Amino acid sequence: MIKSRCAWCGEDPLYISYHDHEWGVPVYSDAKLFEFLVLETFQAGLSWITILRKRENFRVAFDNFDYQKIALYDEKKYEILLLDAGIIRNRLKIRATIGNAQAFIKLQQEFESFSNYLWEFTNHKPIINNRKNLSEVPATTPLSDTISKDLKKRGFKFVGSTVIYAYMQAIGMVNDHVQECFRFKETIIE
Repeated sequence: MIKSRCAWCGEDPLYISYHDHEWGVPVYSDAKLFEFLVLETFQAGLSWITILRKRENFRVAFDNFDYQKIALYDEKKYEILLLDAGIIRNRLKIRATIGNAQAFIKLQQEFESFSNYLWEFTNHKPIINNRKNLSEVPATTPLSDTISKDLKKRGFKFVGSTVIYAYMQAIGMVNDHVQECFRFKETIIE
């Protein structure tokens, strides 16, 4: 039997695997939340499949997405990252990742965890949307606007509302699997 999926994942095995196992599954681990934040930051203006294909390169280049280490990156490490052809070599995004790691740690100190801070916006529960098709899925929402503004106020970069809404989808803060997708109900249960 063929499984019905969200149309955006197409036929690419990497995209299908990401859709079937990660996208829309609620994430509460600070380490994983930071990983997705880094990936979404670099995705701004690019396709998600480009980032997925480079994900393991990012993992190596950015010390397994260890925000404690990234927060301490110096100019030498920054220059090394600029030369790494395995990642997206965007100066502003690399700087933003280092600064975001520092801001991430400050938020952890204030809220005990980044997860506590972030999930407070949804009362620690995913928002279950009932989308019939992809055309109903917005690029931003008032909630992504609010989170974006708050993160920017706290020193985060490359966290515009569109990036934040994509982030919310990826980490399962919102369930935007279309109703006919086999993952729609599964992610509610997970």
